[in-house]
Amino acid sequence: MSDRPLMSGFPPAEESRVTLLNWQDPPFNRWSFQHLRELIPTQRISRGYGKPRPLPLHPVPLNPSDVEVQRLEGLGTLADVLGDTWTDAVVILHNGRIVLEGYGNGMAPDTPHLLMSVTKSVVGCIAGILTERGDLNPEMVVEYYVPEVAGSGYGGARVRDLLDMRTGVAFSEEYTNPDAEVRVMERYMGWRPGLSPGENGGMYAYLATLGSAGPHGGTFVYRSADTDMLGWVCERAAGTRMADLVSTLIWHPLGAEFNAEITCDGVGSAIHDGGMSATARDMARFGQLLLEDGFVDGMPVVPSRWLGAARALDPDIRGAFASSDSEPVLTGGWYRNQFWFVPGAVGDLQLCLGIHGQMVLVDRATRTVSVKMSTWPTAQSAAYLIDTIRGFAAAGRHLAGLNGRANDRMVGTGPIGVVEGRERGHG
Repeated sequence: MSDRPLMSGFPPAEESRVTLLNWQDPPFNRWSFQHLRELIPTQRISRGYGKPRPLPLHPVPLNPSDVEVQRLEGLGTLADVLGDTWTDAVVILHNGRIVLEGYGNGMAPDTPHLLMSVTKSVVGCIAGILTERGDLNPEMVVEYYVPEVAGSGYGGARVRDLLDMRTGVAFSEEYTNPDAEVRVMERYMGWRPGLSPGENGGMYAYLATLGSAGPHGGTFVYRSADTDMLGWVCERAAGTRMADLVSTLIWHPLGAEFNAEITCDGVGSAIHDGGMSATARDMARFGQLLLEDGFVDGMPVVPSRWLGAARALDPDIRGAFASSDSEPVLTGGWYRNQFWFVPGAVGDLQLCLGIHGQMVLVDRATRTVSVKMSTWPTAQSAAYLIDTIRGFAAAGRHLAGLNGRANDRMVGTGPIGVVEGRERGHG
């Protein structure tokens, strides 16, 4: 690869071109994650016509060099973490005010960035809203809403199993294996070449072909297909496509500053598991919505009891996670309603996570929301993930004046104990 900037020239030089074949690979993802609508069809998620919800600046900004972080490989600072982990954008709020905002890799405050699986948490909120409205029942079987999958691996699964990724569907999330179901599904989604868009029936047709690997309701297994199935169920339950559900139920009432977008396949089905792109500022507003129990300026947007149930440490949910492959990395955590949770130094942390380094972290104990958009050269990195979580948690403690508390109990690989978060023990 030459030093020529990506997609430079008229037309771009061959060695600088970003295509469906290479857009997820380094260094091409450095360009594509901010320009996905130029590669893959997208549907607009409108912010509406109202004024955006203000994000006031804190009078005392945070200097990331002042935040000490116990990284996996030694002591450092938040500035070191951000500098070492391919950061495209970072926004940190404390008590709803911006204390840190920064951009790299040509990104700006109005630039949409691919969220990858942070999208799943938005879809989980849509499911919560539809449940509160009475349009969706998490205890119903999936085929009640989508009869087409009755004979597939999803037959007999409850919507609840989709929400918590506890179906028994045969689906591998091995990103480095081109033949894994997650990569095969990308060809049906239009995220990779190899199939003619629209002629293959799209992503939903692929979901109906998945088989079974075991009973539903068992161990937590991270399956992107479960979120795509959940999105399909939500669309059927509401009679509305996902882009419009997110627009009317979240993006508009959230007071978003910019339109978002979501990629769709050749037949117009949204990619619920990771297709959204949005600005860092608007994802900070989304994180603040979660911190405020689903309210925006006193008005309910996402049901507070839906969010509270996800935060509560349920023994069954915890047990399903403890026996999963995720336990060694996010020890003591759990997954519910399309959110990750992990014990922190002074309280449980709520996480929206996407591969290649996308994150929204909500720290209720310190009243902080942290957003990071990245272009890691690999889909997954335990070191980058843990260092970022520790860095944001340390920033929260720094802002809340809690630097001296429980610093020996930090999220990371290996046992970290059970920390008493404010939601534990409450259903």
